[in-house]
Amino acid sequence: MTKSSSIDLSMALSLATVLGLAMAAAGRWLPGEAWAPIELPGLVLAYLAGGLPTGWRALSTLWRERVLDIDLLMIAAAIAAAIVGAPFEGAVLLTLFSISTTLEERALGRARRAIEALMALRPETALRKTANGTVEEVPAEVLAVGDVVVLRPGARVPSDGVVVTGRGGIDEANITGESMPVSKEAGAQVFEATINLDGVLDVEVTRSVSDSTIARMIRLVTEAQAARAPSERFSEWFGQRYTVAVMAGAMLAFAAFYFLGHDWEQALYRAATLLVAASPCAIVISVPAAILSALSAAARGGVLFKGGGALETLAEVDIFAFDKTGTLTTGRAAVTRLVALDGDQAGFLSLLSGLEAHSEHHIAAAIHREALARDLQPVAVTDVNARPGIGIEGRDASGPVWAGNPYLAQAMGAPLDHPALQSLAEGADTVVYLGRGAQVLGAVTVADAPRGSSAPALAALRKGGVRRIVMMTGDRRPVALRIGTQLGLAPDEIHAEMLPEDKVRAVGALTDSGKVAFVGDGVNDAAALARADIGIAMGAAGSEVALQAADVALLSEDMERLADAQRLSRRTSRVIRQNLTFAIGAMVVLVIGGLFFDLPLPLVVIGHEGGTVLVVLNGLRLLSDPIRRPKAPAGGQALPGAALPA
Repeated sequence: MTKSSSIDLSMALSLATVLGLAMAAAGRWLPGEAWAPIELPGLVLAYLAGGLPTGWRALSTLWRERVLDIDLLMIAAAIAAAIVGAPFEGAVLLTLFSISTTLEERALGRARRAIEALMALRPETALRKTANGTVEEVPAEVLAVGDVVVLRPGARVPSDGVVVTGRGGIDEANITGESMPVSKEAGAQVFEATINLDGVLDVEVTRSVSDSTIARMIRLVTEAQAARAPSERFSEWFGQRYTVAVMAGAMLAFAAFYFLGHDWEQALYRAATLLVAASPCAIVISVPAAILSALSAAARGGVLFKGGGALETLAEVDIFAFDKTGTLTTGRAAVTRLVALDGDQAGFLSLLSGLEAHSEHHIAAAIHREALARDLQPVAVTDVNARPGIGIEGRDASGPVWAGNPYLAQAMGAPLDHPALQSLAEGADTVVYLGRGAQVLGAVTVADAPRGSSAPALAALRKGGVRRIVMMTGDRRPVALRIGTQLGLAPDEIHAEMLPEDKVRAVGALTDSGKVAFVGDGVNDAAALARADIGIAMGAAGSEVALQAADVALLSEDMERLADAQRLSRRTSRVIRQNLTFAIGAMVVLVIGGLFFDLPLPLVVIGHEGGTVLVVLNGLRLLSDPIRRPKAPAGGQALPGAALPA
C-alpha cells in the first residue's frame, strides 16, 4: 500500500469515527425519544473505526518489535472509559486521536512530497537524433550514454549531458536554486530537468536517467529522510521506554486512587485520564516534524543534507575552514603572464596546454583557454600521472615532462633561480612551472578572483554567530593574501602553501577548539572534508565525487546558499527546542491536573491531541523557509557560464 492510499484510508476512518461520535452525541443530547436509539450504534461505530486500526497497529508493533507503542496507551484509556460507564468520553478520545493522527500523516506527507516534486520535474520524452540525422521522439528513460538529443526553446533537459552545438540560456533554478539563467555553449554541462530558454541545442547524454543529477538528488533526499538524526533517535528511544513507564504509572495510580477511598470505577477513570495526559505523542513527533520539513525545504533550495545528523551538526558549527580555489573564488582563472626561457612562447604554451589538458583543475582550464585564444594546438602527451596538491606529470615525443608548483619543481630537483622566474614568484598571482627532469622550461602566472557571493556569505556567517573563519590554499602567501584581503579575512585567518595533508592536519587542530565545517569543491579536498566535523561541497551538481565526499552538498556555486543552510539548521534547532519545551510543559500541566484535580477525560484528550497537532504545525513552518526561494547571483566576477544579460 502506498503512502497516498494509506493516508486516504486514514482519512476515511477518521470521518467514520467523527460520524459515530456525532451520532452518539445526537442520541445523548438531542431532545425527543427518536434520537436515543442512534447513540449505541454511534458509539460502536466510533470505537470500531477509531479503535480497531489503532489497536491493530499497537498489537502488530508489540508482536513484531516487542515494543509498547503509544497507540496502545490510547486504546487502553478508551477501553477503561467504556468499562467504567463513560463510553462517550472514550469515543471522544478515539475520535480526536484518529483526527490528530490523520493530520500528522498529511502534514508530514507534505515534507516527504519533496521526492514527488523532484520526480515531477523530469520530462517524459526526448527528441533523439538517429544515425541518419533525423529526429525521433522517445521516452526519456530509454536514453543511453552517447545519444544526442535536440533541445528546443522551452524544453526540459531529459538527462545530464554536454552541449555539442548551439548556444542558449538555461534556467537551472530547479537544481541550484539560482533564478538567473546561465549561458551554455559547446562543451558546457547541462543537468536533467533544467529548462532551455532560447536557442536550439544539441546535447550529448553523459548519464542515463537512472544516474542523473535528479536521480541522485532523489536518492539522497530519500536516504536523508530515512536516516534518523541523533535527537530523533533519542526521542524514539525515550518514547518507547517512557510508554512502559506510563503504563506502569497508570496501574500504580489506579491502586493509589482506589486505596485513597475512590470506588474502582472512579479510580479507573482517573487512571485512564492520567494515561492520556502522560502520553508522549507530542514529544516523540516534535523532532521528525522539524527535521523532515527542513530537509525538504533545503533540497528545493539546492542544498542536500545527508540526513538529519548533518543538519544538526551544521547548527553547532562555530568554525568554518574554506578551500580557496573554486570555493571562495570563481575558479575562472586567467593567464596573466608567460615566460618561456628559450623564447618560444607558442611552443611552450602548446606543451603546457597538452599536459594540463589531462587535468580537471581550474588552473588547467585557464591554461587551456589561453592556448585556444592564441589558436595553438596542444601537444600530444601520454602516460599522465597526477601529483595531488603539487602538479602533474606526463610524456611527450621528447620524453618526460612535468608542470606544477614550487613543491613539484623541488621534488624534481629543478632550480627556480632564473631572474625571470623569480620576478614571477614575487608577484601575487599563482605560478605554474613547466619542466623536463631537473630543467625548468618556463612558467605562467594565473590569477583568480573572489566570487561575488563570497564576501556577503562570510559576513552573514559571522553575523549568524560563527566565531572563526579561515581560508586554506596551496597557493603562495602573496596570492592568498590578495584574495583573503578582498574577502575581509585577517592575515592570521589565511593559510597558504598547504599540501592536502597540511589541510587535514590544520582541520584536525581546529577541531580541538570547536565544531568545524570544511568547505571545498569535493574533488581535491576529500580528505579534509572527511576530517572535519561536517564536510560541505560547493557546486556539487553533476559531481559524483562531491556528493560522495561531503555531508552537505551545495548544488549551486552561490556561496550565500551556505549561509542560508546554516541559518536554516540553527532555525531548525530552535524549532525543535520550542516543540520539546511546549510538549513537555503541556504534558506536565495535564499530568498535574489529572493527579490532583478532577480533570475530565475529554478536556485532557483535547489538550493532548491539540498539543500534538501544534508541534507538527510548528515544525511545518520550516517548509516555507527562504532557502527554497530562487536567488539571483550576487554581483561580482562572472561565473563559468556567466548569466545572460536581461
